[in-house]
Amino acid sequence: MNGKNNIAIGFLTMGAFMAYGFLLIYLRDFAPGKEEWVNNYAVGQHFESRLAHVHGNLFAFLNIVIGYLLLHFHSNLKNARLISWLALAGLLMPVGILAEVYLGASPVFVLLGAISMTASVLWLGISFLKLKTNTAATISN
Repeated sequence: MNGKNNIAIGFLTMGAFMAYGFLLIYLRDFAPGKEEWVNNYAVGQHFESRLAHVHGNLFAFLNIVIGYLLLHFHSNLKNARLISWLALAGLLMPVGILAEVYLGASPVFVLLGAISMTASVLWLGISFLKLKTNTAATISN
């Protein structure tokens, strides 16, 4: 895997969390009992749901960017495959938040996803710092 799956899954995940955003708009503006939903704006399930929506789109976008970079630089980066898998595993965070809200799941998935995404971003950053300047210039031409 050289980044293609990160891009594809990133776009699919972004689409899913964008659609979830429409559900949140419905619950806020049109659903029966919307007043109660609005009154609980900053607490409980409402807050957690918005947190999942925001992080889902952010982590999807990060996967798209990471995937693009890995596609172009995978042959010059060590551990590109592992970075790719860590970024994908990062999607466990927003999915884990939704699993907590709707299924009462343990927060372990949230933590695993957060740690995975943070590790992938830091690892990729360090890999680019170690990348030789002439290699980067050669690739961009």
